[in-house]
Amino acid sequence: MNMIRSVRRRFTVGHLATATDPATLRRAAAELLATAIFVFAAEGATLTLGRMHGHDKGVVGGLVAVALVHALALAAAVACAANTSGGHVNPAITFVALLAGQICLVRSLVYWAAQLLGAVAAALVLRLATGGMHLPEYELAGGVSGWQAAVLEAAMAFGLMHAYFATVMNQTRRVHAGAGAVVAAPLAVGLLAGSNVLACGALEGAVMNPARAFGPAVVGSRRWGNHWVYWTGPMVGAGLSGVVYEHLVAGPAGGEEEEPAPSCDGRRRA
Repeated sequence: MNMIRSVRRRFTVGHLATATDPATLRRAAAELLATAIFVFAAEGATLTLGRMHGHDKGVVGGLVAVALVHALALAAAVACAANTSGGHVNPAITFVALLAGQICLVRSLVYWAAQLLGAVAAALVLRLATGGMHLPEYELAGGVSGWQAAVLEAAMAFGLMHAYFATVMNQTRRVHAGAGAVVAAPLAVGLLAGSNVLACGALEGAVMNPARAFGPAVVGSRRWGNHWVYWTGPMVGAGLSGVVYEHLVAGPAGGEEEEPAPSCDGRRRA
């Protein structure tokens, strides 16, 4: 009950005018570009692997290469947007930031739209630049059901969200750690994402990001049979991670060193 009351206290809707506020639009542009950068590199690596090995995602060398690209691209994308929008680059991350009171509902909707548009734009550029080459689609490996894949996605998103909270979103720790945290925080998130690709990429794709699955699906395969896996898993896993971090790791809100989160009207909440 205490957790539920805490979420209600932190959750804010915001004003409709926030959607067209210049600050919101700048942050949305940062999210759109960062997501496009990440999806272009990640999808491009997967496309190249398929071209070289006939879409055999079980090729060890190819899987390592794709995991490395995911890690570096996500780290770069997060670093590019961290100081402007928070560097979410993922609707699931934005969802937890909403629940944690770091962003209001109106602004989160703008973020989601920007992230999805960025993913679609990146996939579209790849499709056009390769002469209409078929973009790879996410498939579940034999013996892996939709619910099993959703659990895997939730577990990976749980760890990814914990990394975000402990590094990128922990402004106090970043200030105390100095300039090194500017590089270390996005790199920690990227390396964890790459590790998850190595662990589960051959089983169900290791997406961890609804936008990452949405863009190629819209532009490429347009198959939505198991698409719910890549929305439900990350959202649930990231949400659980946010609750655990906020209430078990970080402790109760309101500590002396905690920086108050900005509200969507531009003022700091006490």
